[in-house]
Amino acid sequence: MDHDEIAKRVAQLRQEHRDLDLAIAAMGEAALPDQMVLARVKKRKLRLRDEIASLEDQLIPDIIA
Repeated sequence: MDHDEIAKRVAQLRQEHRDLDLAIAAMGEAALPDQMVLARVKKRKLRLRDEIASLEDQLIPDIIA
């Protein structure tokens, strides 16, 4: 993947991460949230965060000082 493709993928993942934030907030407001679904959404959000961090590391050049 080149720099532009990585940047686009990071933008997509960040949007999905924000969407999951909204979904988690909406589930939390429910009278009886489905704990299993909530746990899965939170795990997905964590995986997205890790993938975003990994891709961002690819965008930053290694500088050996």
